[in-house]
Amino acid sequence: MPNIIEITDFSAPALDVYARLTEGQLKCRADLAKGLFIAESPNVILRALDGGYEPVSLLMERKHIEGQAREVVARCGDIPLYTAPLAVLTELTGFPLTRGVLCAMRRRPIPTVEEVLQGARRIAVLENIMNPTNVGAIFRSAAALGMDAVLLTPACSDPLYRRAVRVSMGTVFQIPWAQIGQELSDWPQPGLKTLRDLGFKTAAMALRDDSVSIDDVALMAEEKLAIVLGTEGEGLADGTIADCDYTVRIPMFHGVDSLNVAAASAVAFWQLSKRRAE
Repeated sequence: MPNIIEITDFSAPALDVYARLTEGQLKCRADLAKGLFIAESPNVILRALDGGYEPVSLLMERKHIEGQAREVVARCGDIPLYTAPLAVLTELTGFPLTRGVLCAMRRRPIPTVEEVLQGARRIAVLENIMNPTNVGAIFRSAAALGMDAVLLTPACSDPLYRRAVRVSMGTVFQIPWAQIGQELSDWPQPGLKTLRDLGFKTAAMALRDDSVSIDDVALMAEEKLAIVLGTEGEGLADGTIADCDYTVRIPMFHGVDSLNVAAASAVAFWQLSKRRAE
């Protein structure tokens, strides 16, 4: 049975996770074992539960308890379920709730690169992508279009930030991911060497005179390929491009010279995952 608690005191410490803690405070960098994140909407929460994440508490409109969040409530057992009308919840959290349901969940240990890449053939590497919306959109494309895993450099936005989780539609819980290095100095050269040692050729998505087309025969034939994507605006670092095996561009028309990194990732994943299906 759910432990339903009507919200009467906005200052209650148990509501801090929804109302007063920043994303960084939730993550609790000093001790990841104590870290939390927020999953938003019933479908996303269910995907997190399917991925083995532990729920800590729920926050939702009362009408959803026996409505669209019924399965979520049933699967979360007797954890605290805080409830109030939508207007009250919006005032508490400071933002409109997507489908009126939030769930605070415990983080899990991040696997190693070697664990994540075991058996992988097509992977995405995100270099310093700091916009959570882009990170979430890339994860969704990676899951839908055949990537086996996603790696993030140390300067990337956290895939478990609320906005990234929501934009990804919960696919951050479905596709394996890891951080490639712990310090900024671990990328690009040490990280690229790790990929080479694991048998991957690397393809830097960049607009250069020596770029090959994304449908290049040799590129498509690679057995194990890491597609490296850079941050919005600046793109990949020169050192990263220089040390990758390929520099790859997406052919474009009407004078357009670039795509948003999330859109570019979808095109690249669709084309380069064809080798995976053979």
